[in-house]
Amino acid sequence: MNRNPISYRQTANASLLVSRGSVCLALLLWVGTTAMGQTPNQAQSSPEASAIRVTHILGFEDAGHNANGELSIHGDALQFQRSGRPATQVRISSIQNIALGGESKQVGGVPMMLGKAAVPFGGGRVVSLFSHKKYDSLTVEYLDSDGGFHGAIFRLSKGQGQVFKKELVASGAHTAPLEDQAKTQSTPEGKNENK
Repeated sequence: MNRNPISYRQTANASLLVSRGSVCLALLLWVGTTAMGQTPNQAQSSPEASAIRVTHILGFEDAGHNANGELSIHGDALQFQRSGRPATQVRISSIQNIALGGESKQVGGVPMMLGKAAVPFGGGRVVSLFSHKKYDSLTVEYLDSDGGFHGAIFRLSKGQGQVFKKELVASGAHTAPLEDQAKTQSTPEGKNENK
């Protein structure tokens, strides 16, 4: 009989390859099923996907100062929605300029201040380094239906301002070029120097 003995190592390697192959096959089937299970509406970005949590600092008449809510793009309108309240809208085509800024806010309140005061040897300064939260500020300048010029300021989480500005510009909002802004800021100073 011409049988070649099969070693234990060969059978262990073969079973390991089969088990790895079955794991890869199961993973491929799961990914394929998940991708096929999406409807076309889920695959595309919906208007609600661009809604972000913001704080309305001031500007919109119907929204209170320092009110939390969602800022979103719905069709041809920029909408601020507080929970349980009617939404405030501005047509995107009426937006004349969008400005971004950054700000830092100290968090912790009175307990944090007392903690900083209690740290010996000037260690409160080190605590202050970590007790600030950074935000983006988004300023939207727009014209109302009567041609009046208005502005609204929103506080967003760090990094969301630039993304939302790009979405607004892609939807048809106007922005002033940086060169024009620099000229308007430097012109009054030049007049004062000549006098």
